[in-house]
Amino acid sequence: MKIAISGKGGVGKTTFAANFARWLSQKGVTVLAVDADPDASLGTVLGISDEVLADLKPIVDMKELIEERMGGSGTYYPLNPNVDDILEDYCIPLGPLRFFRMGNIKGGGTSCYCKENSFLQALVNSLILGEQDTVILDMGAGIEQLTRGTALGVDVLVIVTEPTKVSAQTVKVIQQLALELGIPRVVIVGNKVRNSKDENFLRDRFSSDQLIGIIPYSDELLEMSINTGNNELLGGSLEVQLHTIYQRIIDEGR
Repeated sequence: MKIAISGKGGVGKTTFAANFARWLSQKGVTVLAVDADPDASLGTVLGISDEVLADLKPIVDMKELIEERMGGSGTYYPLNPNVDDILEDYCIPLGPLRFFRMGNIKGGGTSCYCKENSFLQALVNSLILGEQDTVILDMGAGIEQLTRGTALGVDVLVIVTEPTKVSAQTVKVIQQLALELGIPRVVIVGNKVRNSKDENFLRDRFSSDQLIGIIPYSDELLEMSINTGNNELLGGSLEVQLHTIYQRIIDEGR
């Protein structure tokens, strides 16, 4: 199963993705956690040391590798380069969980990134179409990657949102793009909900079929995102709520 996590910046999607990956791995599922966010914080939240992450360059920055797979530095290059072996060579194993830093598909600017973008597109397709277990793809904030087709081929797109007008509007835009891309199932998770007013805000804007769960504001989750390295799952009522949401996502993708 392939699951992409998206949403406006700062809504907590990376912490959600990391906890989801941990939950799956502790259930015995082999998980590939892919950091496709240019902020590149998924590995940190998963507890990978700064020293290890510092030595792990994003695939998009590996110029020699890209040149090799794209046929050199000439004008013409293959649109479907062979990337099947890259996954095993550049993953960091964390028990049944593997971490992979893809890097960001680059946008406009003074330089042409056509070759890098074509390479990464082939890589994303390989991960999404070829991985036999569960892929958790932590997307970049906002809509940039969806407009470039990064989420093509996923089974479920999870949009994390806060109870704010700006965040809710981002959800609407992502939903429309996901529809245009043909993603079969798109669900919404409300996060950082402090009170009934926040909850009603979300329920007024999204149907019960779309909004599959609400996560209350939690100092524990905030602490987990700041002081990383603890692989223990949360306990108490929050654990039950999170696990219910995770299971709902799995059920949606079947």
